[in-house]
Amino acid sequence: MTATPSYDYDLFVIGAGSGGVRAARMSAAFGAKTAIAEEYRIGGTCVIRGCVPKKLLIYASEFGHEMADIAPGYGWTYAGVKFDWPTLRDNVAAEVDRLSGIYARNLRNGGIKVFEARAELIGPHEVHLSSGTIISAKTILIATGGKPAIPTDVPGIEHAITSNEVFLLDTLPKSILIAGGGYIAVEFAFLLKGLGVDVTLLYRGDNVLRGFDDDVRLHVHGELKRKGVRVITHCRVSSIDKSVAGLSVRLTNGQALGVDALMLAIGREPYSEGLGCEAAGLTLKPNGAIMVDAYSQTTVPSIYAVGDVTDRKNLTPVAIREGACFAHTVFGGQPMAFDHDTIATAVFSQPPTGTVGLSEADARAKYGPVDIYKTTFRPMRYVMPNDETRMLMKLIVRPSDDVVIGCHMVGPDAAEIIQAVGIAVKCGLTKAQFDATCAVHPTVAEELVTMKEKWVTTS
Repeated sequence: MTATPSYDYDLFVIGAGSGGVRAARMSAAFGAKTAIAEEYRIGGTCVIRGCVPKKLLIYASEFGHEMADIAPGYGWTYAGVKFDWPTLRDNVAAEVDRLSGIYARNLRNGGIKVFEARAELIGPHEVHLSSGTIISAKTILIATGGKPAIPTDVPGIEHAITSNEVFLLDTLPKSILIAGGGYIAVEFAFLLKGLGVDVTLLYRGDNVLRGFDDDVRLHVHGELKRKGVRVITHCRVSSIDKSVAGLSVRLTNGQALGVDALMLAIGREPYSEGLGCEAAGLTLKPNGAIMVDAYSQTTVPSIYAVGDVTDRKNLTPVAIREGACFAHTVFGGQPMAFDHDTIATAVFSQPPTGTVGLSEADARAKYGPVDIYKTTFRPMRYVMPNDETRMLMKLIVRPSDDVVIGCHMVGPDAAEIIQAVGIAVKCGLTKAQFDATCAVHPTVAEELVTMKEKWVTTS
């Protein structure tokens, strides 16, 4: 009779970000003897160098516009107003420290052993820590997230920074070139401009926010330019030279730009390099993402993976839900797969973007003719200050059953509104049900239930 293997832990989690922490805490609550390893700081990308600190910077960047352009229309004037970057930077760092500490305490209070070390797979049931310890576990969960993509074929690329370093700058640059056109590039372009930086956005495509609805892309692109961000498209960085005067960045169109800083925001990659995936027998996608099934199980039965390292839907709430489903499946006796379809999300542009469901192009590709309801208008709060910020709202409806299959908006509170609309779209509500809902007046959100005229018919 073969003896049952003895392991140090029932579960060992690599990576203490949002997905790993949720999986560890829930698994421990189900009775699993659990440990977790983090090589940098507990909290992961979202808490330490992503969503949380970035949102705090966005809040800060909006005050200048509010005071200078909006408040005077309502009778307020300000004198002697100034912005101090070190104060903001240090306050954000203190809040990040506080949240990281809460994550660490919650893990330890849940009976989870925390290793502040890098962990590397050396087999289906073993990890090697940078401290030299080898630990065995019945089940291993990889939740190492992603990292900024950095090109290797650009001379002088070592002089560039990424979103990781922005939060740590000693001083704000007077001018910056941001390479990229995704949500990270767009958000930083708006927020740095709002903090007084001269911003140029460089994008290799024709319009920012690839993958979003085309009307959203055009609207956000227009807001970037209206806010004073210079946008250069169909172009990339070809080389970077550094001198005492700053950086000279040569572009593929032959231009040379002089800036104080260059930030790379050209995408993120799964953080699987050096993790020992090959030694453990895991199958990787060409971009380094760990291949998993619907239950987050890899091609090695004892090893699972959740979050950005799997490159499914790279969003913090998704990693959390994947981690929860993993715990239910493996230790809760309740197999559970997370539904990655129809996830509401936001881009914290200025004004913010909210979106859920299919874009118009994707809806037409999937269903053929669709009905479009769309409106643009100036929100009430901007009328008296005579500010030209516009709101975009768009509904995409499947004619065969009147179901709303997409909702997209750009404007004040769009990120907050889309959370509630996401419920409606997820539940498959119809346009008639939207129309039957009484409006809340006066709000921008009431347009969602008062758009009666089709912008585009099914033809």
